[in-house]
Amino acid sequence: MPVTKIQGNTCTDYSIFHRARQQTSGRTRLRCLMRSLGSGNSTMMVYDDIFSWEGWGGQLRLASGECRLRIFDLQKENADGPAHLRPIIVIVSDIPESRMSVRSCTGHIATNVARQFTIEPDRMLYIEFYPETAYGEHNEHIIPEKYDVVEFTWHEGRAIEPRWRTLKPPMLDVIKEIVEASDTTK
Repeated sequence: MPVTKIQGNTCTDYSIFHRARQQTSGRTRLRCLMRSLGSGNSTMMVYDDIFSWEGWGGQLRLASGECRLRIFDLQKENADGPAHLRPIIVIVSDIPESRMSVRSCTGHIATNVARQFTIEPDRMLYIEFYPETAYGEHNEHIIPEKYDVVEFTWHEGRAIEPRWRTLKPPMLDVIKEIVEASDTTK
């Protein structure tokens, strides 16, 4: 049964948490619920864990993989404030253990996230995050961190035709603030 929290005239449905709990450990579920019921920017955090997706190709399981998935719901920040056109922010990033990159499977991941968390695609801002990376013999070369927004054409419930664009200020600043605030509450 989904948890519902009523504050004043607003009713917040934590059904996203409820649907995700079948995939997550008890400790992760508790962490998600604590953030949902907490204060400050952490109230926007809906999910933060490793997300696995099934590939295609039957037993071959082509393109199966894992990524870090963070879901934020801006509607939880201030119910009395202005409405957001895309209140659900989905941020995916690669993890070393995965055989597939989020970029190579972005449509498949977006489709699975929208289905499993019952997110309306036109209300979701889908972002790929790439952390700063050092390389070279003495790590003398740096590739700066990067946030890419991915726009999709949605056809019959599937994300197709991805189009990437680099996230720039002021939206970049807002996303970084949300992510940093959620990281400090861990």
